[in-house]
Amino acid sequence: QVQVAESGGGLVQAGGSLRLSCATSAFSITSMGWYRQAPGKQRELVATIMSGGSTNYADSVKGRFSISRDNAKNTVYLQMNNLKPEDTAVYLCKTDTFFRTYWGQGTQVTVSS
Repeated sequence: QVQVAESGGGLVQAGGSLRLSCATSAFSITSMGWYRQAPGKQRELVATIMSGGSTNYADSVKGRFSISRDNAKNTVYLQMNNLKPEDTAVYLCKTDTFFRTYWGQGTQVTVSS
């Protein structure tokens, strides 16, 4: 069974930083990415990275967040700097393969003002 495991969430003050990690046992990966969902809101894209390295970011995080990937380890990272209270959400890792999509359980990020 394919596993997708996120880590690195926590509580941080506004202006602080966190680094999220997501490791997957999936194969034939085409892209990996981070989404987030705040209470009462729809899930939204944060950042994605293709197997070739191209990236895509939500406008709200451009210049503050950076996504990277270690293909050998099937791991994707999200470096989050200058965090804001509105970044508070459950952050979920998504893995796309040639066959299907896998989601992790999510990790909570809470930014206090």
